[in-house]
Amino acid sequence: MDRELQDKIAIITGGGHGIGRATVDCFLREGARVAVVDWSAGKDIDQMPDGVLYCRTDISKVAECENAVREIVKQFGGVDILVNNAGVQTYGDAITTDEGTWDFNMNVNLRGQWLMARASIPEMLKRGGGAIVNISSVQGLASQRNVLAYSTSKHAMIGLTRTMAVDFAGRGIRVNCVCPGTVDTPMVRATIAQDRNPERLRKALNNMHPLGRIAQPREIGEVIAFLASNRASFMTGSIVVVDGGLITPIAGSPE
Repeated sequence: MDRELQDKIAIITGGGHGIGRATVDCFLREGARVAVVDWSAGKDIDQMPDGVLYCRTDISKVAECENAVREIVKQFGGVDILVNNAGVQTYGDAITTDEGTWDFNMNVNLRGQWLMARASIPEMLKRGGGAIVNISSVQGLASQRNVLAYSTSKHAMIGLTRTMAVDFAGRGIRVNCVCPGTVDTPMVRATIAQDRNPERLRKALNNMHPLGRIAQPREIGEVIAFLASNRASFMTGSIVVVDGGLITPIAGSPE
């Protein structure tokens, strides 16, 4: 059976762990050549499969994004797919959020997606088109308490997706967005561990989702791989919610 992404050259930001790492595995399984753009170091990167190119990059910096894409083109020959997955989450409301926290969220979650797209799109155009998948959140469509900067940046990603989709549809580049619910990632585990009652919080997170559990990273990676493939050839500007039903009920969690 043909592999969906055979010989496609894909950039995955934040590919060292969580959703990004699972997406790397999904893309490799489908035959893609994968470059990971991440600012992490250590065992997550050291354990990358053979053949994955790693570019240590701060995606909030113009020069670093441009240098990463330049190196990927040098090593692999071009760019077909960009997965803008890298992201951060902080907590605070309109009073308790300071300027540094606001800027941190905007620089990574929004500016970084734009800068990586700006560096990658010209390379996609040289190859006749491509696909971009931005990773937002259900908190780009709704919000919880005490996540002002994070939720605002995730809302803005949806606008970024739709605008780029309109701008480049006629030039062969599709741009879509995935909005996951809660996913079993290191970031979520760290949040649970810091709670006064971690087990109660873990149970509450599971119960918030009508399917009765949070997602595994691979379940999000599979959707990303689909959107990057030709099976999604008539999809652009789409906002795909992958949340186990989280934002469907009017009343939220049954508990």
